[in-house]
Amino acid sequence: MWTIFHDIFNDPWRNGTEILLLAACIYQVYRAFRNTRGAQILVGLGIIIVALTLISVVLKFEVIQWIIAQAAKLLAFALLVIFQPELRTGLARLGSNRLFSFSSKRRVAFMERFSDTVVNLSRKRIGALFAIQRDVSLKEQLDTGVTLDARFSPELAMAVFYPKAPLHDGGMIIADDRVSGVACVFPVTERQMQDRSTGLRHRAAIGLTERTDAVAVVVSEETGAISICEFGTLYRNLTEKQFREKIAEIFFTGKTPTNETETVEKLDRKDSVTPASDSDMVSH
Repeated sequence: MWTIFHDIFNDPWRNGTEILLLAACIYQVYRAFRNTRGAQILVGLGIIIVALTLISVVLKFEVIQWIIAQAAKLLAFALLVIFQPELRTGLARLGSNRLFSFSSKRRVAFMERFSDTVVNLSRKRIGALFAIQRDVSLKEQLDTGVTLDARFSPELAMAVFYPKAPLHDGGMIIADDRVSGVACVFPVTERQMQDRSTGLRHRAAIGLTERTDAVAVVVSEETGAISICEFGTLYRNLTEKQFREKIAEIFFTGKTPTNETETVEKLDRKDSVTPASDSDMVSH
């Protein structure tokens, strides 16, 4: 221990920088894994390994020490399998520039049309699920629906999501400012939700944004409430003003949420909209 402290003070700049880099990496891992099933598994594994190591060292159990040393060699591969969803999400965040590929002028025009469309759907209480593609391709989800190549417009969105319309069940995928597909099935999150009224549309939005860098927008069919989901974080029951501000922030600043799905509860308390149950949502 004294040797370690001596080395640190002997070259403070280099060692200090190394400590800061390690601390930053540990913090980023913590942010990526908190509030996930993977975090619970990681804590459990850590407790078991630390407990066994302390017991084996104190009581000099050489066999247990040998087993721990051998198991540590395989642990890295096991973690890749256990934390595969979290690692995929983290790599998607790392590789995403969080902005959109089309020009700022086109983004302004599209954002105005899209925002007006979502608000109009909300006022008429027409359920809808949109996925706006960014860097990560949504080809896998696109193959589950009907492929289109059309300019996004309020009339098209209204025709697709109108109740009992042939293509209303499922999600609409938007790439740049064009509709790539409709009636698409999105993966439902495996995360345990605290709010049991969270319907399949909201779960699909969370599941898609956990696996990709897409932005999902949900309109509740029962209450007309608007929700935005990005990187697995759900902002639910947004007012018209909150929705326009949040979508503009995503399109033009690329800021990512600083907390997880629990943020929804804060917005719920500030908004007077009744929580949606929204149970009849995505295609079976």
